[in-house]
Amino acid sequence: MSFEQLGPTFVKLGQLLATRPDLIPREMAEEFKRLHSDVASLPFEDIEPVLFSHFGRSYDQVFQKFDKNPLAAASISQVYRATLLDGTPVVVKIQKPNVENIIHEDLAVLFTLAELIEAYIPEAQMYNPTAIVEEFAKHLDLETNFIVEANNIRRFAKNFAEDTPIVIPQVYSELSGKRVLVLEELQGIPLSHKNALEQEGIDPEQVLKTGLRAYLKMVFTYGLFHGDLHAGNMFVLPNNHIGFIDFGMVGRLNQKTQEAIANILISLAHEDYDRLAYEYIDLAPYSGFIDADNFARELRDLIAPYYGLTLKNLNIGRLLMDATSLAASYQLILPAELIMFFKSIISIEGMGRIIVKDFDFLSYSIEFASELIQSRYEPNKLARNISLVARDANSLFSILPRQIKQLLRRLNSPNFSVKVGSDDLKGLRKSVETSSNLLFLGLIIGSLLLSASILNIVDTEPKIFGLPILSFVGFAVAAGLSLVAFYNYIKK
Repeated sequence: MSFEQLGPTFVKLGQLLATRPDLIPREMAEEFKRLHSDVASLPFEDIEPVLFSHFGRSYDQVFQKFDKNPLAAASISQVYRATLLDGTPVVVKIQKPNVENIIHEDLAVLFTLAELIEAYIPEAQMYNPTAIVEEFAKHLDLETNFIVEANNIRRFAKNFAEDTPIVIPQVYSELSGKRVLVLEELQGIPLSHKNALEQEGIDPEQVLKTGLRAYLKMVFTYGLFHGDLHAGNMFVLPNNHIGFIDFGMVGRLNQKTQEAIANILISLAHEDYDRLAYEYIDLAPYSGFIDADNFARELRDLIAPYYGLTLKNLNIGRLLMDATSLAASYQLILPAELIMFFKSIISIEGMGRIIVKDFDFLSYSIEFASELIQSRYEPNKLARNISLVARDANSLFSILPRQIKQLLRRLNSPNFSVKVGSDDLKGLRKSVETSSNLLFLGLIIGSLLLSASILNIVDTEPKIFGLPILSFVGFAVAAGLSLVAFYNYIKK
């Protein structure tokens, strides 16, 4: 509720954190799942100036009809139904006014909070809060730029151009921009509607297989997948076709991560916990303090009890997220794209079991994963990989003599020096400096006490509290310096 009241930036942050149980306690992640995109809509009078600003003229000259009642409202934008001058039905996504300024102000607050956390909570430094906010800021910057989303849609459309059952809406680029996006209206029903699968001629199981195959092709074939795949973003179209919308959040996977996902799924299928542990370790930034055997043992203890249950009781996505939380306890922070993939599995399994009670994501996906692993050893791919290695080796050998020559010149320079830094050495230097200061104060205090005592023996006039003035001053200064030395000792 607090995040909702704080506005669009914090709503988006909460949605992001809901997918990262490796970064926050699970209880908080569960609470953040309550944040959703369907928020109270703004009156059209508030949205209308954005249309005027975008088109530079009255939007009546662009659209034959424009329904002023929003189809959907999210934290950043609202969606409307309209008709072009030639009668083509479209949907228009419009960014809410002033949302970018609000986001920039909120991000400044988040950066300040992240810096304070790093400065005063050492335990949080391993999670690098500032880097998390930076990544979040980049994500928001992309999501508030509809030109980026339009480009994402075009890439997905190109990838599935030959795949007839998959429909990606057309982008009307000449009418779209940074704050307004005009798209083809899909003539179907969102899967989130009860009657979506009750349409005439629709085979629910065929729809499920088509949608799942499309998603696995996104992940394993193209390395570009829908990052917010829920029932509201999938449309059931005639002839068992599937349509996808809302491409503001996408995940990009390189070859290494694609192969790691395939290996993770195969490891789960074969209960190979050692292999699963090393896939997590290889994906995270290097750390020399990982007890791989113990990590594999804990993965086995986490996952093994679920095997043998009926498939409807086994949620692969949830198990992978739990394994991610376990990895975090070993200071293994996985790429955001991988967490996005795990989150998508949870959504897909939820949708799949609405259609097929004993839907088994693992058995469906293993075929794709196996194909990917086998494809690594195809002659064409091996030849390409060998050519890449040869190119890098050639580059290395061409610059190596030059680099060695520069290194030798530097070593032979009379001004050559090596800087050595160590946290332990810094601590040692500080201890030596503190000890030297205390020793110096001790010598001065001792000298003052000795001088004051000698002056007291001389017994000169005048006196204060029965002591000669100089003797009294010596004792007083020695007492003051003793307090300073004691304070420094305690402070150390």
